[in-house]
Amino acid sequence: MRPGRAVNRVVLPTAADTHTFGRRLAELLRAGDLVLLTGPLGAGKTALTQGIGAGLGVLGDITSPTFVIARVHRPDPVGGRGVALVHADAYRLGDASDPRAEIDDLDLDASVDEAVTVVEWGEGLVEQLAEAHLRIRLDRREDDTRVAELVPVGGDWAQRLAALGLAALG
Repeated sequence: MRPGRAVNRVVLPTAADTHTFGRRLAELLRAGDLVLLTGPLGAGKTALTQGIGAGLGVLGDITSPTFVIARVHRPDPVGGRGVALVHADAYRLGDASDPRAEIDDLDLDASVDEAVTVVEWGEGLVEQLAEAHLRIRLDRREDDTRVAELVPVGGDWAQRLAALGLAALG
């Protein structure tokens, strides 16, 4: 965490709570938003994204895109909010000689204005896609409880997160 940046923290006792929190978070999201998810394997990044997808009302099962790297989930024309979800996983790109070039090849910037873009393992690689973004660090404790730390970076993220009623830590 950088000095001067507020961190909002939420404890998520179960994977189901992580999913539910994703649904709540989706209420704040709109086209053009970039969300970066970091944390160790099994921390709940995909479960959180599944909740975001459910909250946005997108089509298709949301699974980890590790092997395809990116998936686009179109909005459900009946029950969706009209915003697509782009779900990317940069995990495999970390070993590339030029991971930023690999990200550029994915052409994520072509859809970032029309969709909510969630990138797992994207910290240090995709921040340039949007002027502002939300960084979420997920950790999993030994008792299987997850802790999410949300860091607003630019734009109106701090105000939007305040609407969730989380405890802001300076």
